[in-house]
Amino acid sequence: MFWLTSLSMILILAQSLVAQSQESFANLAEQVSPAVVNITTSTTVAGRTGPQGIVPEGSPFEDFFREFQDRNGQGDRPRRSSALGSGFVISEDGFIVTNNHVIEGADEILIEFFEGFELPAEIVGTDPNTDIALLKVESETPLKFVSFGDSDTARVGDWVMAMGNPLGQGFSVSAGIVSARNRALSGTYDDYIQTDAAINRGNSGGPLFNMDGEVIGVNTAILSPNGGSIGIGFSMASNVVTRVVDQLQEFGETRRGWLGVSIQDVTDDVAEALGLEEARGALVSNVPEGPAKEAGIEAGDVIVNFDGREVEDTRGLVRQVGNTEVGKAVRVVINRDGATQTLLVTLGRREDAETAVPASQPGPDEEETPQSMDLMGLTLSPLTGEIREQLELPESAKGLAVMDVDETSEAFEKGLRAGDVITEAGQAQVLALSDLEDRIAEARDAGRKSILLLVRRGGDPRFVALTIAEDQ
Repeated sequence: MFWLTSLSMILILAQSLVAQSQESFANLAEQVSPAVVNITTSTTVAGRTGPQGIVPEGSPFEDFFREFQDRNGQGDRPRRSSALGSGFVISEDGFIVTNNHVIEGADEILIEFFEGFELPAEIVGTDPNTDIALLKVESETPLKFVSFGDSDTARVGDWVMAMGNPLGQGFSVSAGIVSARNRALSGTYDDYIQTDAAINRGNSGGPLFNMDGEVIGVNTAILSPNGGSIGIGFSMASNVVTRVVDQLQEFGETRRGWLGVSIQDVTDDVAEALGLEEARGALVSNVPEGPAKEAGIEAGDVIVNFDGREVEDTRGLVRQVGNTEVGKAVRVVINRDGATQTLLVTLGRREDAETAVPASQPGPDEEETPQSMDLMGLTLSPLTGEIREQLELPESAKGLAVMDVDETSEAFEKGLRAGDVITEAGQAQVLALSDLEDRIAEARDAGRKSILLLVRRGGDPRFVALTIAEDQ
């Protein structure tokens, strides 16, 4: 009983010390408030062309409601729509950061400062990929501003403070902790800090501060079933934002590096099929015309190191490449056929990249007599003129057509469907059913339990590893 009482007293004392360590955010709020702004946007929207949503089209009441709308100024005339958001000043000469979705499509942007005065703003540049926008106001006097901090130093459990214009209520402060790091939502370059500091509609574009008054995130999104804060908010990490802002400030647009490959994650079964020791890196599934092809990178290569940094997965590689300056020559380490090679690649610009995917390599003429075979849960047939026509494939397309997939098979579970085309097996081209059988035999002889297939659907390639059954 004595030990339980002592333990309880220790826990109470510890909680008291934690609470006392952050008694108030008042000094911090007072320090940074002058740099936080409310943003009001105005947009002209087309007028209604009829009483949509009020009465069904063709209703006898349609004319009545149209006259009613016209009398109340709601006819075909354009209307003004307003929206609210937040932002923060990053320089005394008037550069302001906010979310792209706050100002997207706006005709007019008005900035309200903490002291009460207002200034119109112009858009310097936007980046929809990270949902960041850079604005500029002209002020006769230097503006109060805040600086970015290093988001990589933020730890789960650190105190943070959010500021903004929630629900249009004006300047407001909320506090919480860093709940998680490196969250990805839906974007290619996502790197979000998750926080339980209250973030509501209107907070978008506002800053997330650490206890030193540095901006470590831009409040962007919430996870909520009802539109209100439930303690799951997301702020784009400052180390992503600063790179974007620097480019928008210098060029008015983003200029991200481009390697020129289609990639996918290396799963455990893919690693086994390739004979890799561990499932890491980025598997190249396609190499169109571009920097990578010019440097000698091929489909089936696994990129394990980029510009001196280890590659863990596709998300990491995309961010590494995007954060590298255009035109830089970088060393890319690949694993090909069990051996590593280092290639020198001069990066292009992603925004200028062509998206066309080249057709498959032509091969020898296929046999005129159609054949089919059931293998690994797949019903396969060589591509013939008739099958190409059915699948709407070009004459140059070569490989094995998937005619049917057993819904109880591993192939179905991994996403293969009728209409897919297998162009490679074991990183070698397959034109006939015997080619695939030979590749399976080679994999089995090498002691592998699975084989890697390159599958195309609508021109888009991806690798799939399928288990080799012992009785095949």
